[in-house]
Order: sequence, then C-alpha cells, then structure tokens
Amino acid sequence: MAVVAPLTVEQLRGLTFADGEVAGAHEGGVPVQEAQPAEEQRSFPPVSDPACQVVLDIRDGRGASAVVLQTFNWKGDIWGGGSTLAAYEDGEAERVFARLEQALGACRLYEGMGWTGQFEATLTRERAPRVGDEAVRFRETIPMEDEQPGDREEEFTVVRAGNAIVTFRKLDVGGDAAFPADLVDRQVERLRGAQGR
Repeated sequence: MAVVAPLTVEQLRGLTFADGEVAGAHEGGVPVQEAQPAEEQRSFPPVSDPACQVVLDIRDGRGASAVVLQTFNWKGDIWGGGSTLAAYEDGEAERVFARLEQALGACRLYEGMGWTGQFEATLTRERAPRVGDEAVRFRETIPMEDEQPGDREEEFTVVRAGNAIVTFRKLDVGGDAAFPADLVDRQVERLRGAQGR
C-alpha cells in the first residue's frame, strides 16, 4: 500500500469549524490557532506518574507532525471547551493510540504543577463513543478550594481517524462536563473525509 502523507497544518485548519457552524457559540467564539513551537511553550515539570504524563502528552498532540487547536466559547457557558487536531505520519497514529490505551490502563492519580500552582488530579475512564477508528473517553477531577462551587471536572474524548487523532475537552466546575456529541461526529467525519476514509 502507498504511504499516505500526513495532513498539514493548513489542511487541519481547513477542517475545523467556522463561525456559524457551532450551535450556541458566540460570534467569533470558535478561534483556531496553531500549536506553539516547543521552544515557545511554557513548560511544567512532568507529572508524578509517568503513565499519566503519556496520556497528557498524547491528548495535547505532542509528537504529531501538525497540530491545530480550536476553542469553543458557548453562550451561557463560562467554562467552554476545545479540540486538538493532530496529524501523524502514516501508521504512527495507530501506534500512538495503542500507547494511549496502555497508559490509560495504568493512570489513576497524579500530581502536577499548572498555571495556578500545585494540583492533584484523579483520572477515571468512561464509556467511549462509537466513532472513528478507535475512541476513548476519560474524566479528570481536580478538587477545588472551599470557595468554589465544586470540583474541577474536565471530560476528554480522544478519537483516532486514520492518521489523525483529535481530542475534545469540556470543562465544568461543580457540574458534569460533556462535549457535544454532534460536534465530535462532525469533526471526525471531516478528518476521515479529508483522508479518503
């Protein structure tokens, strides 16, 4: 079989959602950007569990040949969400997804350093949607200070579509975060279509 060239940043950008395509989003509320070069990213020390660090790296598209990020700002939702579209060399996305599955089997709890300082997160696997070639879903819970309305909950749905992996994330505090299923389906179909799958 012929080797398939990975999707480029420009192609990934063209597969994201434009203004007016996302129900309930503010005008201008679905901006897209390229991932910053590694040397420009703020770096934090690795988290306490190496398996969990693998999960974080893959969900953020580290090691991909091209990455774009899209933010979703919905009306009446102060927390919002986002997606990370990552393209890989032919066959590499399958290997990366296998590493993700293995790491998720071992990652339960980790400590790390973030924008607001030290934190502890619990990771819980959830039932994955039947979409794309492979999919997983997990939730990260970070206890918040007493003045907050509840714990910080972030849902991650990671889907492989051919040689691309897309991660959808939805944040909530004191609620039950869930990224809209129709957007997951539509984004995955665009990625599959762009690769002739």
